[in-house]
Amino acid sequence: MQMFDLLAHRARVTPERPALEDLESGERYDYAGLNERAARLAGAAREHWGLEAGDRLAYLGHSRAEFFAMLFGCAKAGLILVPLNWRLAVPELTVLMDDCTPRALIFGAEFGDAAVALAHQQPDLKLVALDGAAGEQRDYQRDLADTTPQLSAHPDKDADTPWYLLYTSGTTGKPKGVIQTFRMMMANYFNIGLAVELTSSDVLLNVLPLFHTAGINLYSSAVFLVGGCVLVPRSFEPDQALRVLEQRATVFFGVPAVYQALLAQPGFSGERLKSVRSWGCGGAPLSLPIAKQYVDAGIHVRTGMGMTETAPTVFLLDEDRVIEKIGSVGRPQLLTEVRIVDLAGDDVGCDEAGELWIRGPNITPGYWGQPEATAQAIDEQGWLHSGDIARRDADGDYFIVDRLKDMYISGGENVYPAEVEYVLGQHEAITEVAVVAASDERWGEVGAAFYGVRPGAPTPDAETLRAFCRDRLAGYKVPKTFTQVDALPRNALGKVTKQVLRENT
Repeated sequence: MQMFDLLAHRARVTPERPALEDLESGERYDYAGLNERAARLAGAAREHWGLEAGDRLAYLGHSRAEFFAMLFGCAKAGLILVPLNWRLAVPELTVLMDDCTPRALIFGAEFGDAAVALAHQQPDLKLVALDGAAGEQRDYQRDLADTTPQLSAHPDKDADTPWYLLYTSGTTGKPKGVIQTFRMMMANYFNIGLAVELTSSDVLLNVLPLFHTAGINLYSSAVFLVGGCVLVPRSFEPDQALRVLEQRATVFFGVPAVYQALLAQPGFSGERLKSVRSWGCGGAPLSLPIAKQYVDAGIHVRTGMGMTETAPTVFLLDEDRVIEKIGSVGRPQLLTEVRIVDLAGDDVGCDEAGELWIRGPNITPGYWGQPEATAQAIDEQGWLHSGDIARRDADGDYFIVDRLKDMYISGGENVYPAEVEYVLGQHEAITEVAVVAASDERWGEVGAAFYGVRPGAPTPDAETLRAFCRDRLAGYKVPKTFTQVDALPRNALGKVTKQVLRENT
């Protein structure tokens, strides 16, 4: 399989169709314009910034439509784009920069100080200012304007050529740059674009961060493949999102925290959002109360599961079973194989828990500069050992029981926090919950639950929640402590950062 110039071909087929819009600046691109912009990026990288094929080009900034010009421009020039998590502190960003060694950094004005600090530590780094340059910095807009774009398609490349790197959070060790390729993007289109039935008439509101696979691929890259349009805000603002969903969007993908925020808006109603034909959710389980509120509004939110290493789509739940199969991530999609295995690597039976293994053209070639970590994660037969504990029911639907690293042993029994969180999430007063392991002299480890309370609801005390769990769970699974919090700590995608909670047990 070869990597062809997707954007140049799309510009040839549908040059005047709307492709991309920045909701803050109002800047709009049709496919011909987006292809030209990407070609200018490729030219500027070569002519003005001195980059060559294989070099890394980092980006530090909030979400904006221009990001996709950078992404496709890097494909044209053979560069590797590295979107940096703008929530990280400079020392954390330095670790990533040292790992991928970019030759240039494009940055938004809001991160000027961080960019300068990074350049002090890496003197050969060329700074490219997106919103106006100072001193020796290159001016992004001027350099692109001074470049003659080569609008013809770039020569075909091997489909496994690294295109961009996405860094994992690194909460369990050194961050890893997950290599993303053209083949992975194409496989993701078959896994999600066909399932959602994306067409050139679709308009996606993309509220997820663009340093994460969901922001790039759920469903933006798939929408570009079919010739649809992507709307990009700087960040997720619930009131703005509701207006755009009402007036313009036809498809949407979010995380549970996003769906909860939309529900909390005074103007939320199913009638208002009837023009959105498909809703997707990932990143964490969608609780039953939230799913029911959407169904009551006439909205069926499909849950799924994927990883940065899988491009990301692996599973997707059927739309008509979102309540019947609440908690399920659905079934493996078209270009993905899965297994659930025990510690010996043997397949387990129906409704038995084991580690989820994944194989297919959507799997990453590996981690940037870390062959040992790659060999640990992907075996010789191409199976990615996900680190997730899963089970399959008699209907063929899959459930993610927990992360292997989150499982703990209490009195000799395995406890999966996600199971306990699911039960507590059904309590009418609880809006969010997370359970982590805490040391215990008698049992070795016990559960520590942290939870948020719905506004206006009476606050349940620890004994009430303990009794609620005891009615639904084995005794060894019931958390020992219950702590109310204003909000659970979360990363940019809305996932709970359990390491922060563990530090407070």
